[in-house]
Amino acid sequence: MPGSWNPSEFPNLTDRDYAVKSSKTRRYNCIAWAADRNDRPWWPDPMSVGYWPPGVPREETLFAFQMAYATLDYVPCDDGSLEDGVEKIAIYVGNLGIPTHAAWQRPDGAWTSKMGPFEDIDHPKLDVLNEPGYGKPKAYMKRSRRARRT
Repeated sequence: MPGSWNPSEFPNLTDRDYAVKSSKTRRYNCIAWAADRNDRPWWPDPMSVGYWPPGVPREETLFAFQMAYATLDYVPCDDGSLEDGVEKIAIYVGNLGIPTHAAWQRPDGAWTSKMGPFEDIDHPKLDVLNEPGYGKPKAYMKRSRRARRT
């Protein structure tokens, strides 16, 4: 089943590069999905429309996003390679230096993403979402693997 997003935004994402895993929803976003939340969007907007962890600056910087995930015990790491017993996330940054997307790594090494207001997908590699849609993975974080709610 093809996704609902505009294919021109993700020219590297072909039908064989992903599997749709949910229905479309605006209830949560990719930042929340990577944080194992599907009840509300996460975003550091200055008007406090989206959820953002208390004590983390409400600014669209890579540092603020890393601080947000640090509230969930994530720490920076070098790359998205699979490690036994470790759960990783990748934070994408666009051309303007603003975080745009986050994906989390499944126990089998594949990645999963929430595609904006559209579906959740599983994708084997991070680079299928590169430019122009989300930019590129700029930072990786990890923590001990746990059972996920979502």
